Amino acid sequence: MESLEIADRLRGVFPEEVLDVREFRGQVAVLVRPGRILDLLAHLRDVFDMRHLQALCGVDNSRRKQPGLSPFEVVYQLYSINQRHGIRLRAMVDDPEEGIDSAVPLWTGANWLERETWDLVGIHFRGHPDLRRILLPDDWQGHPLRKEYPVKIPARGHEEWEGLTALRKRAAELDALSWQGGDKA
Repeated sequence: MESLEIADRLRGVFPEEVLDVREFRGQVAVLVRPGRILDLLAHLRDVFDMRHLQALCGVDNSRRKQPGLSPFEVVYQLYSINQRHGIRLRAMVDDPEEGIDSAVPLWTGANWLERETWDLVGIHFRGHPDLRRILLPDDWQGHPLRKEYPVKIPARGHEEWEGLTALRKRAAELDALSWQGGDKA
């Protein structure tokens, strides 16, 4: 089945949730409201056999002044291995603190993808079993893929992340241990 046909059928079942269907370079994206995201995802999984969550990520649209585009979105790339078709859902998120429902009940693998999205973009996933940092240190401040995140350049007088000094010291200690008893040549 073609992605546009899947998008049209999805719009027929969820007319209030589907905001738009866009096609670019042969890829179809369905823009949706976040309120019933689990229903939409479950429908695609169960009715269209899209049991493979290929990707999940967050996008900061806050600087894009495009009508109908929310400041943030969560993008789901789904695929059916058996049927060989896929689709992209773009769930609009107005407030990243309020967030969107977690897809972990539908795909266990969404756990780490949602943690990464929260860590880097700051979109909260309601009902996530363990929403905490996954890539950045626990004491990191902010979400570095947000457009308003300050770029800190030490050479220009800005401070480094406070844990960097300790990390460099520990790396040097480990490096020294790795050479003990061996030849450095």
